[in-house]
Amino acid sequence: MPIQRLNHAVLYVRDVAKAVAFYGDVLAFKVITQMGDQAAFLQAAGSTNDHDLGLFAMGAQAADSPAGRTAVGLYHLAWEVDTLGELRKIRGKLAEHGALVGESDHGTTKALYARDVDGIEFEVCWLVPADQITDELKAFKGTRRLDLDAEVEAYGAERRGGIGVSVPALG
Repeated sequence: MPIQRLNHAVLYVRDVAKAVAFYGDVLAFKVITQMGDQAAFLQAAGSTNDHDLGLFAMGAQAADSPAGRTAVGLYHLAWEVDTLGELRKIRGKLAEHGALVGESDHGTTKALYARDVDGIEFEVCWLVPADQITDELKAFKGTRRLDLDAEVEAYGAERRGGIGVSVPALG
């Protein structure tokens, strides 16, 4: 059986309450279950999954992950939003929290990169719908700085992304 999608992610964090506050305020995750200051399970807005993110406390003494510097490990998780309007709103929240570290246009993917309160990097992205992918977008293999205003101008703030790419085509 082939893998269909990522069901949830689990992160080790220094302080569960701080991580819950960050993911709740910036990405609108809501707490489904909290186990004191040791763990929390969160659900993404609009999700029907029992949880999309698990957080487990390590304590203030926990070191940063060496992954990507001196060890192998996960680079980042990428969460997808439905519209460029949502991506714009999240960019504002990330900037407000001092968490935004990059904005990239990968052609068919428009992405923001950020770090949470523990320095764990993540991506929030919008995917060009399949019926909007041009030969030029297919041929683009690099990365350039994201011009979110230009993307909103081109696709609209409310066009549903990922249709026919990450989610089945409507119809």
